[in-house]
Amino acid sequence: MLERVRSVVKAGARATRAVCDVGIMHPVRPDRAARLLFPYVRFGPVPATVGAMAALRFPGRTALVDERGALTYAELEERAASLATALRERTGDGRIAVLCRNHRGFVEAVLAASRLGNDVVLLNTDFSSTQLGQVVEREGVELLVHDEEFGAAVEESGFAGARVLAWTDGGAGESIDALVAATEAEPLNPDRTSNVIVMTSGTTGTPKGARHDLSVSSLLPAALSHLMRVPVRSGAPIVIAPPLFHILGFAYTAVGLGMGMPLVLFRRFDPEDVLTAIADCQAETLVAVPVMLQRILDAAKSERRRTPSLRVVICGGSALHPHLSEAFMDEFGDVLINVYGATETGWATIATPEDLRAAPGTVGRPSFRLTIRILDEDGNEVPDGETGEVYTGGGLRFAGYTGGGGKKVRDGLTGTGDLGHFDAEGRLFIDGRADDMIVSGGENVFPGEVENLLGEHPDVAEVTVKGVEDEKFGQRLAAYVVRKEGSQVTEDDLKAHVKKHLARYKVPRDVHFVDELPRTSTGKVRSKALAD
Repeated sequence: MLERVRSVVKAGARATRAVCDVGIMHPVRPDRAARLLFPYVRFGPVPATVGAMAALRFPGRTALVDERGALTYAELEERAASLATALRERTGDGRIAVLCRNHRGFVEAVLAASRLGNDVVLLNTDFSSTQLGQVVEREGVELLVHDEEFGAAVEESGFAGARVLAWTDGGAGESIDALVAATEAEPLNPDRTSNVIVMTSGTTGTPKGARHDLSVSSLLPAALSHLMRVPVRSGAPIVIAPPLFHILGFAYTAVGLGMGMPLVLFRRFDPEDVLTAIADCQAETLVAVPVMLQRILDAAKSERRRTPSLRVVICGGSALHPHLSEAFMDEFGDVLINVYGATETGWATIATPEDLRAAPGTVGRPSFRLTIRILDEDGNEVPDGETGEVYTGGGLRFAGYTGGGGKKVRDGLTGTGDLGHFDAEGRLFIDGRADDMIVSGGENVFPGEVENLLGEHPDVAEVTVKGVEDEKFGQRLAAYVVRKEGSQVTEDDLKAHVKKHLARYKVPRDVHFVDELPRTSTGKVRSKALAD
């Protein structure tokens, strides 16, 4: 009992130091401080509350920067309030969907819709018109806020509800800018609390919408873990490169707004633009997926770009291979942090630069008050070093899919679908997806192991590995490789490289050379496109 009390006291002390270190305890004028709780009482634990509280605390501070310039927190709040009043006249109780790239319109639409109490559905900009039609129908979308460039896809999807343009270059249609200019904000007191529905990022089939319990008791442990392990600072600019509709981009949009950080956004990712923005804005934090890190690293090396202001680089969304984390930190310093989680679970573990140097490939240690267990097929916990399925419990609570169904649950813990193991120091490693593992000649083979080995080869720019049918072994691996510029590496060379380091049954049956890997906007390889 005494040991438990000491542990709680130590954790509280660390959290208090972290809160002070990141500058959250910013002095606020007494009249504004007295109003800080009003947004929470009116709207609940939603994005609108985060935006309204930030406007009270940091009214003159820059809230976001995009291709159209900068908005202060006060300006962002005014625009969101006016937009919410305008949208109220165009929708009922149905859901409001957002189909936008990274810019002010996305943020304004989410803040406005959540002020109304309407559920907000974040749509993937990679959706085909067919996928878009299926999702908006299933989710009961009544109003769609979208960029002008997606107009044709919306038309072909069959969506018949109200539409508002978020980003337009002069095309016809009702726009956010026009609505804001023509509408005076009115007080809103919704009788329900908005939910934000994030689509799963699977590369096949119709994506599902994930719902979460966003109560304070659910969010607080995750927030404290972040404060203690990720040294972002209030007021310091943050460049968010992944799509805002993705859980990684959306989570750090909320973090940035809550901490009064200027969000630096781009409609399309370009590594040179990111490096320029970090230098020009003196950005201290960058959020990116691994394939973006690789391209930023290549650009920095080729142009000899320097980013002295950069203190934190947060990576997530897909596997961060050891060769990339090592090379990135060798170039930019020990600033890299790897977060692991999923649309359904939020961030479950955080790996600090010290973790990544000591144990390359790790996704770190569990977040505060979050339980992770590695279980075998019978639900028994496996010893350190042995692989099983990753189950999580506590922290951000998954409340099921909007279309029904959920994840596997054992003893109150939710299955992630990932296979992994702990090392002796309590660090988690992800060995691959359960549905990616193949059995070759009676042996379990994880594509990620071979993928990482080939990624380290000096003549390989990018690679992905997947399972294929094999008459002799049942299944074998196939590799899809992008050569580095000027490289003449052959299939036999790469097979010999794998054979030298791994067992014979792990050598790919085929090596296909391609000009590029087909990827989603979140950096995941489209397996179906490879097969085609």
